[in-house]
Amino acid sequence: MFNFDKFLNQPIVVFGAGSIGERHIRNLWQLGFRNIAVFRQRNLPFRDIADAKVTIIKTWDEVEKIKPIAAIITSPTSFHMAQAIECINRNIHILVEKPLSNTTENFEILKTAIRINPVFVYVGYMMRFHPLILKAKQIVESQLYGDLISIQSKWAEYLPDWHPWEDYRTSYAAQKSLGGGVALTLSHEIDLCNNLSNSEVRSSFIQKNYKSKLEIDVESGADILIKYENDTTSNIHLNFYEKCKERFLRIVLDDASLIFDYFNSTLTIKTNFQEDIVFTEKNFDRNDMFLEQTKYFFSKLNHFTLEESLQQVENSEQIIKICNNGI
Repeated sequence: MFNFDKFLNQPIVVFGAGSIGERHIRNLWQLGFRNIAVFRQRNLPFRDIADAKVTIIKTWDEVEKIKPIAAIITSPTSFHMAQAIECINRNIHILVEKPLSNTTENFEILKTAIRINPVFVYVGYMMRFHPLILKAKQIVESQLYGDLISIQSKWAEYLPDWHPWEDYRTSYAAQKSLGGGVALTLSHEIDLCNNLSNSEVRSSFIQKNYKSKLEIDVESGADILIKYENDTTSNIHLNFYEKCKERFLRIVLDDASLIFDYFNSTLTIKTNFQEDIVFTEKNFDRNDMFLEQTKYFFSKLNHFTLEESLQQVENSEQIIKICNNGI
């Protein structure tokens, strides 16, 4: 399905080598990429890059020297925008981890850079590649059960449990200066609702919660309401403080509700005229979404449009506006 073989020997640079950076390094190696450089300021030991062999670089001059065809930006959120602009100005295609930034500053500079140097830009909302989300989107678009009316979403997961090997207080998610906060960090759910609605955002409202005992300087909870131009609505709850984790989407159509349960890997169709239909991904591996996203990104380097890159940027800008102040 995805053809990217001609890029396997091309130089690739990964910005950042935290847990998500190491995941991308492992995946690149697994997919057959053998010319991987890692841009990082401190040459610390890697925690887990499996069998991957990489070159460490520390300056933009070294980036210029190796002339990478593509970059994967996995640094803290507050660094994304500057690194993206630097890459685009060097004609480097970019896959940038979500969110694209923590503020709406410099988006016009970024768009101008893309127009001057038309590279492919993709923002890493990898949940779009979840097989059950793809199934839900197919059902919604088929209109088999009528029109989409509303979406309810919840993602609650206790921040200290995310990476047991590190102090959560030092993570980017916990620090305002690094672009943290639950809204931006868990903005996958906003992207999913926007994508499933298949409509432009008309308005949004966000209420942030700072009450938890977590030692962080950002919001630990957020409730978001979105209304779309097609009159569909979304209601999204996100939090870092709930110790009994839960993550679901409830997609309400005229004649059915689709319930996606992430942690149980199920998608259930509920109606009042038939038995529940349950789709299950018993062998679901979270990393498969990252692999599919990486394959998609490199396959697009063969054929992409300027409009596709700009649309990625505009979608991200909209999500950041929703997370910061609402629209």
